[in-house]
Amino acid sequence: QVQLVESGGGLVQAGGSLRLSCAASGRTFSRDAMGWFRQAPGKERECVAAISWSAGSTYYADSVKGRFTISRDNAKNTVYLQMNGLKPDDTAVYYCASARFLASNYYRTGLYDYWGQGTQVTVSS
Repeated sequence: QVQLVESGGGLVQAGGSLRLSCAASGRTFSRDAMGWFRQAPGKERECVAAISWSAGSTYYADSVKGRFTISRDNAKNTVYLQMNGLKPDDTAVYYCASARFLASNYYRTGLYDYWGQGTQVTVSS
């Protein structure tokens, strides 16, 4: 059974940092692109960052460029999202997702096969 489990969310003040982790199990994810998405109340789910299976390519939404960094450790089947300079607008439930053999259009939500349950990130002003 494939599972993605996020952790690391919480409450932080504006300007602070959080590091999200997503542990994958049930199969090897070394050939999967991995993405971090977020969904705020009343808004559509959006991709904030994604990384190719080899970590050779990354994608960042304009709103997080220069503040968020995605990385992965294939030996641990884990993907990370380092979030610095957090803003109240970053408040959302953050989800990780996987897409086998995805090599482009990382931002497209519909291309991802498996999703985690989400972790809440709240940034206070």
